[in-house]
Amino acid sequence: MIRVPEVAASAGEQEWIAVGDAVHRAGERLAQLTAHLDDRERADGFRALTRALNNHLSRLERDRERPELVSFNGWREKFFMDNPDFRYWVADIRDDRRYRLSGAVGDSVFQSITVYRGDGLGAVATARVDTDTLDIDAGGRFEVTLAPSDPGVGTWLPLEPGVTMVWVRHFHEDVDHDRLGDCTIEPHDPPATPTAFDAHDVQRQLRRLAASISIVPEVFEATWKAEEGRANQLRHWSEMSGGAAFTEPGIHYVRGAWSLGADEALVIRGSAVPSRYWNILLYSRYLNSLDYRSRTVSRTSGTARLVDGRYGFVLAARQPAGDLDWLDTEGRQFGLVVMRWLLPEEPVPLPEVRVCHVDEVEDLSR
Repeated sequence: MIRVPEVAASAGEQEWIAVGDAVHRAGERLAQLTAHLDDRERADGFRALTRALNNHLSRLERDRERPELVSFNGWREKFFMDNPDFRYWVADIRDDRRYRLSGAVGDSVFQSITVYRGDGLGAVATARVDTDTLDIDAGGRFEVTLAPSDPGVGTWLPLEPGVTMVWVRHFHEDVDHDRLGDCTIEPHDPPATPTAFDAHDVQRQLRRLAASISIVPEVFEATWKAEEGRANQLRHWSEMSGGAAFTEPGIHYVRGAWSLGADEALVIRGSAVPSRYWNILLYSRYLNSLDYRSRTVSRTSGTARLVDGRYGFVLAARQPAGDLDWLDTEGRQFGLVVMRWLLPEEPVPLPEVRVCHVDEVEDLSR
């Protein structure tokens, strides 16, 4: 009998196997959670899981000495309430380095740069600059220094102990027609050449990837449970205030869900409070925005119709008669709707919401 010698596991091997196991378990868990849904909805769940994996793979390797601002949440990498009316860039940074962040604002109506401490759902914002404090020149360009201490010149964004990431956001009122901006980040001082390839860092990255994919179906389930018994209503989403979970600290969120029959519509009416920007956006049950590339699934403060300061939206599978702004549900029986109010000047009132037949939607002026 020939004995095959045992070979010790190489660095990263067990972590790589764990990633495969995590993906497999996430798929099994998603299959359990969606067993009661039709084939279309179930397939959409696995598309959302694939997008989440793609999102994490695109940012897997991190170099905090030479960071890069990576475009975030594109249509192939939608992950946990993406917003196509924004443009995002994300970079991993160190808390003891100096960086130069620069770019152009394009036609965006508001910009913010936010530094976060922590990771995942436990992340919190520690420092922020925005349009009101950015030094933007006549050509629409800006530059910011990220550093632990004030450099004494230009715009400074402090890096407190424990910070891990910086996010850049551009808010667009008509992203399909606006001139888009850009941004880059570079170390202020030339970084030293790494002493050696760090095998332990690869292991850490793979463990983080496995953990992140594992929680995706659990977040879906928690979201559905949160909306049980209160479909076709909107509420203040206080859990996302103050920059929690990598959100924009200046936004007040209103959230809800629809549950509609084939010929039903959800009508949302309310007063547009003074704010720097606002939008409304539809999501699938898997926290992916709907097909914004070919359908109208969002409206902004620049594209919504107002009458006497009031807005009116109708969520339905087909466009009704009348002057309310239609948002296309793609015929989905269930989905999520989120309104974002940026720096509102007064408390945001909840809108009036009602379900009716799609042919009985009243005009905005009534």
